[in-house]
Amino acid sequence: MAGHSQFKNIMHRKGRQDAARSKMFSKLAREITVAAKMGTPDPDMNPRLRLAIQNAKAQSMPKDNIQRAINKASGGDSENYEEVRYEGYGPGGVAVIVEALTDNRNRTASNVRAAFTKSGGALGETGSVAFMFDRVGEIIYPTDAATADAAMEAAIEAGAEDVQSDENGHVISCAFEDVGDVTAALEAALGEAESVKTIWRPQTGTPVDEDRAQSILKLIAVLDDDDDVQNVYANFEVDDETMAKLSAA
Repeated sequence: MAGHSQFKNIMHRKGRQDAARSKMFSKLAREITVAAKMGTPDPDMNPRLRLAIQNAKAQSMPKDNIQRAINKASGGDSENYEEVRYEGYGPGGVAVIVEALTDNRNRTASNVRAAFTKSGGALGETGSVAFMFDRVGEIIYPTDAATADAAMEAAIEAGAEDVQSDENGHVISCAFEDVGDVTAALEAALGEAESVKTIWRPQTGTPVDEDRAQSILKLIAVLDDDDDVQNVYANFEVDDETMAKLSAA
């Protein structure tokens, strides 16, 4: 299982998402504002904004918050956020990619570097670990959206590359450049997705023991807690026994 998926599942079990709802809404709003500013405030004409709004709704973000984030893009006093990607190695040589939206590159770089250093890792140059990941689209449906067979059939018809179904839902992957078309085709067959994102998927995993996994999860948590950081991806792998211990901790 990919490191970012492991982390997401563990954090969901611990109820971290509810505890950090305000921070999550802030990050979702920032993505909406940036998407609206880079294109048009009309989601029908702006695929990135449409996806940002869809993901915000999936997290139960109020409509008023979404609209304020869109309106902020046309305001003269809105911050000028820029997209920045950081790459480095965490504990145990695990490759880590950090995506951020920031209005102060120096502040964000300093915070990200400090997080890597304190964890025993090191921040690298752009491109130092990205070659170990694939940029893909990830479309998630809840379990009650379809049976595993129906989700597989719909994904094949839509032109997706992979489907993984379990008790947590259906995770459908597609080529980065096809995410818009695949999402539209799936929506016609299965309805609106729970989440649509472009992610960095590890090509291979780096096996780690429980101690290393704890250190990596702590690094990811510190990074994720930073207001400027939008997403964190890592290529660590743990066995089922270690996964169970981490979930129960």
